[in-house]
Amino acid sequence: MSEREELPDWAGRRPRKEGPPDREIRFRAAAAAMAQSILRNRSSLGSPNCPILVEGIKDDRALRALGFSGVIERVNRGWDRSRLVAYLYDTYGTRNTVDKGPPLILLMDWDRTGGRLQTGFRDRLMALDVPVDETLRQVLLKVMKPEGRTVEALAPHSEKLVPMIDEALREVD
Repeated sequence: MSEREELPDWAGRRPRKEGPPDREIRFRAAAAAMAQSILRNRSSLGSPNCPILVEGIKDDRALRALGFSGVIERVNRGWDRSRLVAYLYDTYGTRNTVDKGPPLILLMDWDRTGGRLQTGFRDRLMALDVPVDETLRQVLLKVMKPEGRTVEALAPHSEKLVPMIDEALREVD
């Protein structure tokens, strides 16, 4: 009898830890980060709290499906980057007057192109003394990578994420 045959059938496999499955833990982390961004993004008194800059229309639709109701600006609108940065600076200023935080949330995809866009816009805006909030992207980059590398890839998961986001919003409110 070889050594392999003498081992129990569970040997060599990692036992599953007690508690919720890994995917649920990751989705809850994503939902908590989205809830914070939804609160910052909400419009109040006719003015936007904190707009979100995404790459395109599909990203906009995905965020709307997840419960974002404030202003969502898009990179792909036919403008060059310099014009868009000037527009963002002129429109939203250098400070968010509602919560005193960064006036803009940057949420590019977490693929190579999105990383380049994120870095480019962050650097250009910060050169104009416009701080940006990158927290949501950093969390999604870590926890949602297996499900996709784009903002629009969140849309198919909205059925699972929305109740978690609502629960996180109730905890914050």
